[in-house]
Amino acid sequence: MSGHSKWATTHRQKEAADAKKGAAFTKLANLITLAAKQGGGDTESNFKLRLAVEKARAANMPKDNIDRAIKKGTGEAGDGKVFEEVTYEILGPEGSKFIAEAITDNKNRTVSDLKTTLNKNGAQLGSLNSVSWLFDRKGFIIIEKNQLAGKNPDELELSIIDTGTEDIIQEADFWDIRTAPESLGLVIKNLKNLGLEPKESGLAYFAKEDLVVADSEILAKIERIYNLIEELDDINNVYTNVSW
Repeated sequence: MSGHSKWATTHRQKEAADAKKGAAFTKLANLITLAAKQGGGDTESNFKLRLAVEKARAANMPKDNIDRAIKKGTGEAGDGKVFEEVTYEILGPEGSKFIAEAITDNKNRTVSDLKTTLNKNGAQLGSLNSVSWLFDRKGFIIIEKNQLAGKNPDELELSIIDTGTEDIIQEADFWDIRTAPESLGLVIKNLKNLGLEPKESGLAYFAKEDLVVADSEILAKIERIYNLIEELDDINNVYTNVSW
């Protein structure tokens, strides 16, 4: 199977943005708290929480921070803040589009910060479904190439397809495995049964068609918008239709 994966690029951009502002643990804690609030504090029965905790562990978040975030979500401890998920659709220059996912305890603050950032940089909030129809919501699982050593690639690909996978995008250093959102947990379990441990996994928006911007100055402007959105305190994920 073939296709294009933005995982490596967006992953590097997210790491750089979070490191620059020192906000990685705060965003991860909010993600854990929300997942625990929605589905309980047991990672075995709450798949969304399990993904959030695994992501936090991969970022070397201390166990005490993780446990505290879970307890905030279950109501065992906390500061009275109530977090919720909000998705924003954004129109950028030259046909660029963005979807921003936020976890916030104050939607008025979040949308105000976002509007200020967009207005200063030639972008604006779109109306409901003005952008989302250009994207598919999919599960993704990243398997690093070194895990594939000694295995027959063709046979392994067929085995992975049999786990319930919809698509496999083979990059130089990793395989990007796509699933239907509701199948993500089962596919991860099946991959582990094949001896494959995901580097990262989750749900994300993927553009149905990539936008290629030839002008380097405009592309740099679009990338700046992407990074500025990502750096906002309440924004958890940003997706774009632009091919970097």
